[in-house]
Amino acid sequence: MKKRFAFLIAIVCVLIIAGCGNGGNNNSAAEGTNSGTSGTAAPAASEAPKKDVTIKVFQFKVEIAEQLNALAEEYQKETGVKVEVETHGGGEDYGALLKAEIASGSEPEIFNNGGFAALVPYMDRATDLSDQPWVSSLIDTSKIPTTVDGKLYGLPVNVEGYGLIYNKDLFAKAGITEEPKTLPQLKDAVAKLKAAGITPFEATNEWWSLGIHLVNVAMANQPDPAAYIEDLKAGKQTIKGNEVFKQWLDLVDVIFNNAQDNKVTTDYATQVADFASGKAAMMLQGNWTQGDIDKIDPALKLGLLPLPISDKEGHIYVGVPNNWIVNSKSAHPEEAKAFLNWMVTSETGKKYLTKDFKFIPALSNIPTTAEDIGQVAVAVQEQSKTALSWNWDRFPDGVTQGFGAAMQEYLGGQIGHDQLLDKLDKAVQDIVKQ
Repeated sequence: MKKRFAFLIAIVCVLIIAGCGNGGNNNSAAEGTNSGTSGTAAPAASEAPKKDVTIKVFQFKVEIAEQLNALAEEYQKETGVKVEVETHGGGEDYGALLKAEIASGSEPEIFNNGGFAALVPYMDRATDLSDQPWVSSLIDTSKIPTTVDGKLYGLPVNVEGYGLIYNKDLFAKAGITEEPKTLPQLKDAVAKLKAAGITPFEATNEWWSLGIHLVNVAMANQPDPAAYIEDLKAGKQTIKGNEVFKQWLDLVDVIFNNAQDNKVTTDYATQVADFASGKAAMMLQGNWTQGDIDKIDPALKLGLLPLPISDKEGHIYVGVPNNWIVNSKSAHPEEAKAFLNWMVTSETGKKYLTKDFKFIPALSNIPTTAEDIGQVAVAVQEQSKTALSWNWDRFPDGVTQGFGAAMQEYLGGQIGHDQLLDKLDKAVQDIVKQ
């Protein structure tokens, strides 16, 4: 039996209690501990923030950039503390930009991080948040990516899930009456869509969607994803020759070979906009797209399909998208902690997280409704019991960028199966050997 990511069941339990209707790491991570050290002692609980202070947030979720700026304005009105938000995502390399920001001498008070191996380079800055008032409300397993030696170094604000978002009206138009859950069923649905003159998939050229989300499908379907990735990094396993990756190539081909003509030049924003406009029946994305879809057609009827790689039923993939790290080397870490506490405990903050960000909260004290978080998030909740894990942050920075570059070449028809798998292997070893 596959060792699924532990927080999936916890998500379901919390959602029953507080959800809709109510208003550089290894296997040790499974026990809630990572390896690493920090010279930052656990600070006392934050006092009220001071006036005439500016704190900077460096974050990568482009889909909430506008709403986060509005939240920052609300916080300034209430406290006098200015929150300056700098957003880098989409086609940008957030990790490289964060490193450049710090190298330039700028130390943002708060920055996003995926945890696991991605946290290791920042342990000299990450502040122990174990004593913060919101910790007791966290879903226990959402703490795993940023727990090091029993201490919590990040705030996991939300959980997310992805699969194949689909347009229910286009499926009905093509005569598809049951949701495809296996690869043969997905191929049959694709044939029906094409016969009805409907483009099956809206794809994107974004490296992160290809190199992170799509490659993760094969990683997560390994018998033990964490062990497999550790062996990959150690040179004890390869991607080429792996049976799961062989099956995964079939899914990749189904998507790429049945997508829109301009897929090689389609960025994330265009992908979401074209899908929301009814130009294709499916797209590989997650519940974070709900807000942008609603801006174009809030009445669109949506569902979420699993991503299958064989004749067995597929899965969606659920995880913590990012953790908010307080930078101990910044000018105002105490004010940063106060802002995070306000964001997840105040009525204003909780309203923004659910109604405006459309987040599935990682905190049990924040209730949600289907109207708040949208159709795709509700589908994520419903399928969480059988979901598989997110694993990309188990790789050191640079590996997933290499995955993305290789996938872009394959998307453009520049390389074949064997070359793709070779390049995926090379992406791991090029970084590990440094």
